[in-house]
Amino acid sequence: MQENHLYEYAILRVVPRVEREEFVNVGVILCDHKSGFLGVKIHLCQKKIRALDPDADLEMILENLKSFEKVCKGESNGGQIASLDLASRFRWLTAVRSSVIQTSRPHPGLSKDLNKTLQHLFEEYVM
Repeated sequence: MQENHLYEYAILRVVPRVEREEFVNVGVILCDHKSGFLGVKIHLCQKKIRALDPDADLEMILENLKSFEKVCKGESNGGQIASLDLASRFRWLTAVRSSVIQTSRPHPGLSKDLNKTLQHLFEEYVM
């Protein structure tokens, strides 16, 4: 019998004009501390971002989103945060911030297949 994994996930958002608080969902971060799973799926819909802010710096946004991927993977070129343990990286990724890239509060769930769950959440909330 396959084990249920208790996971947390957060929605990754781009808020092109922070003062307006309008956002576009661009990704999902999913973490299961027990199994050591930390994954992210990202898709930036430039058309949606431009609808909220025609002058948004899409190159800068893409570079910052890539840093989220590097931190999730624990890549050596992901800076000091990427070298932290999994729980610390997830907490940093989901910390409240008032910048162009933000996340929802973490939400819990149960899954038998974390990769499939990440894909499902991505399709439901981003695509």
